[in-house]
Amino acid sequence: MRPFQRKGCLLFAGGKREPGETDTGTLLREIEEELSVRIQPDTVSYFATFEAQAHGKSEGVSVRMTCYTAEYEGELRPASEIAELAWLTYADRERVSPVVQLIFDQLQQQRLLG
Repeated sequence: MRPFQRKGCLLFAGGKREPGETDTGTLLREIEEELSVRIQPDTVSYFATFEAQAHGKSEGVSVRMTCYTAEYEGELRPASEIAELAWLTYADRERVSPVVQLIFDQLQQQRLLG
């Protein structure tokens, strides 16, 4: 997992769709902008969608995160608003936002997260 930190919480790279943009288009654009690598479009596969209380927002404000897996080309480097890259394990669950905690739980359940 490669997060960035905001308000004391580690967050994943990603972002919102621009008008007329598909989920896959957003994924390709955001990952290149924030992590300096190119996603291989033919390897993109839907993983799951998660929704939880938005970190640092008023009670009742939720965030929905649609997650994909994919292969990439290039060397991972922080760019844009990403300050640093870090590998996380399930032991780091309390350091991430509520929606990422749900993602960690799913990854752990499927034995995809150490």
